[in-house]
Amino acid sequence: MPWTASPTPVAAAPNDVLALMLGGGGARGAYQSGVLRAIVKRHPSLRLPILTGISAGAVNTTFLAAQAAPLPEATEQLVRLWLSLTPDQVYNVHALPLLTNMGRWGMRLVGGGIDRREPTRGLLDTDPLRTFLQRALPHDADGALPGIQHNIRTGRLDAVALSATSYTTGQSVTWVQGRDVALWQRPTRRSELASITVEHVMASSSLPMLFPAVRVGTEWYGDGGVRLTAPLSPALHLGATRILTVSTRYSRSREEADRPLTAGYPPPAQVLSVLYNAIFLDLIDEDILRLERMNRLIDELPPSDREGMRLVEILVLRPSRDLGKLAGEFEPRLPRAFRYITRGLGTRQTTSPDILSLLMFQIDYLRALVELGERDVEANKDRIDAFLAL
Repeated sequence: MPWTASPTPVAAAPNDVLALMLGGGGARGAYQSGVLRAIVKRHPSLRLPILTGISAGAVNTTFLAAQAAPLPEATEQLVRLWLSLTPDQVYNVHALPLLTNMGRWGMRLVGGGIDRREPTRGLLDTDPLRTFLQRALPHDADGALPGIQHNIRTGRLDAVALSATSYTTGQSVTWVQGRDVALWQRPTRRSELASITVEHVMASSSLPMLFPAVRVGTEWYGDGGVRLTAPLSPALHLGATRILTVSTRYSRSREEADRPLTAGYPPPAQVLSVLYNAIFLDLIDEDILRLERMNRLIDELPPSDREGMRLVEILVLRPSRDLGKLAGEFEPRLPRAFRYITRGLGTRQTTSPDILSLLMFQIDYLRALVELGERDVEANKDRIDAFLAL
């Protein structure tokens, strides 16, 4: 089934708080924007007091958190933002920088570390994305996004949280901007109060090895999905009693899951696809299963024995098509230099080039994702309406 919810519906709590949690997926974030626009069209008075995001989800949640416009208009603007993207607004698509970065990586590898020059920080130069986000997210002289603080001050927003991975300490770090926030600390993950900026968004969405790490304060950060083993935890710590999350993973049938995606020895593209799926998608699905199990256990206990634990309803939204296979249909229209490299990695030797779907920021693919998200909402409107009516 492309859409799942906790098996036992939970009655709304007296202090019902709905959170939106959006995971990663690179260009697949356009699917999330289509889903959100379609939902809000059906529920124009919907309120999302808690917004949490990772990677591409951090772009979407930050954009919504920073908007002064009502949610229907904000989601419309979010879709327009995605449909205005082109590959050259995300990374430098020219052949020379790409080949130079690859060459420097190769020379450093075979040189045994004797190369003392500044190391290559990523295969792709993402300065165009930083410029794009700075235009899309109005900011003050310090880089802060005044729209977020305005929405918190007026009560429209309780908190927004973005997660990133500190390469400096190895911890998962969640930056939180909100009202009356109680921070949390674990050995491998920590939370910090922050005034969210474009640099926080860039850090959370920095795909490992492909995009350069981003410095925030004294630490260097990469994609939030790398170390965040409990992606739902920021929403739970911030007080959510219901969580709406949009996954970009297609739910394959057993027959589809057993079907080989490539013949013979797996090309690098297939290995990278499996790796990135493990980072962006597997952990979210595992965390959802943990939450559903906890719901069943808590539901068996009388309220007096729950020791502060609460039932949390979750609705998971998934695409009805494999977005990796869909990306393969649009691969011939990639910029020539980038297409040359991706084909060298073997994207044409796998039937589901998921790694390609993360980087395909081109209008035809993005529009297809938005439209798919809207169709999926329409096809599952009864389930969505029931969840939002609690």
